[in-house]
Amino acid sequence: MGTSYPFPKPDVEMPIFLGEWWKEDIMKIYEGFLHSGGDPNVSDAFTINGQPGDLYPCSKSETFKLKVEKGLTYLLRIINSAMQDMLFFSIADHNVTIVGTDASYVKPFTRNFIAIAPGQTIDVLLEANQSPNHYYMAAKVYTGVVGVAFDNTTTTAIVEYSGNYTPSSRPVFPYLPYYNDTQASVNFSGSLRSLADKEHPIDVPMGINTHSFYTLSVNTSPCPNNSCAGPNGTRLSSSVNNISFVNPNIDILQAYYYHINGVFGTHFPDFPPLFFNFTAQYLPTYLEIAQRGTEVKILDYNSTVEIVFQGTNLVAGIEHPIHLHGFSFYVLGIGLGNFDKDKDPLTYNLVDPPLQNTVSVPVNGWTTIRFKVDNPGMYFSYGK
Repeated sequence: MGTSYPFPKPDVEMPIFLGEWWKEDIMKIYEGFLHSGGDPNVSDAFTINGQPGDLYPCSKSETFKLKVEKGLTYLLRIINSAMQDMLFFSIADHNVTIVGTDASYVKPFTRNFIAIAPGQTIDVLLEANQSPNHYYMAAKVYTGVVGVAFDNTTTTAIVEYSGNYTPSSRPVFPYLPYYNDTQASVNFSGSLRSLADKEHPIDVPMGINTHSFYTLSVNTSPCPNNSCAGPNGTRLSSSVNNISFVNPNIDILQAYYYHINGVFGTHFPDFPPLFFNFTAQYLPTYLEIAQRGTEVKILDYNSTVEIVFQGTNLVAGIEHPIHLHGFSFYVLGIGLGNFDKDKDPLTYNLVDPPLQNTVSVPVNGWTTIRFKVDNPGMYFSYGK
């Protein structure tokens, strides 16, 4: 049996899919990316419910319209289905009340924009409480990466009030933070709090069995005759604790189930091989080369895990959206710069941390999560 909403029941529910679109077949884009070793081609448009919107030359007539009636409340279930871009999203002249993320309720709070990571879901309440008119909802990329091309276009849809009135000649446009406003992104993510009440209890692990510190890096590897499209003719890759994942020919779960040896190792490290100033502006190029391997982490059933994800500035500091299959986790803290093992744990939210399955590690920053290993299986954790 379902339970009632922990807020007044909305009048209407509506999914809002944020996506992106290329003029080429996406698999050709992907194959070209693998072949070149450089960055993938940036998308040609972002979309809201499948349409780029009024600001693109090809789609104005098909712009998605959310028709609303003044006085009603709309539950928007927003999904970022873009490939790898975090997005800012806003609705002109309307605040939204955030009430959930990744299928878990949060303490309601009101903002004039949201920041949503790829793969993340955020539920918001939209009150149709403005003068009848046409209002843009819009989304654009957030990126803290310096010197890397990105899709800087803005996708729009229209919130259209019902009734007899003459709308503005052009819909009202919303406020969106600047594309590289890291503080806006971090502040929004840090505002999420679980309900943590009698009807919605939480169970944050306290006695931790496994402490892990995972560095997240962009890496390079040499190419013959410097023939790849990465920096200085190298091939781009990524790593966790300096291990760049190699996809085996046999499925890892299949190899585990049938006891097939040699497919994967079981010694994924809890810590990086070397500690240094991870977020320094200039780092030696030899640190950019990662070890290639297929390693997994074995965890005991019902054990408890804490992971500190630390972004590095190797090659280029980027935001790292992290998703964990099979589990939701509590996000205890988010910060910028190098994680301080003595000071930063003192700031952890152990009272009402949000329960999520996707979280973004800030550019050259850190994020700490905890979870209980109570769902037996073989699961991927991945990001960019």
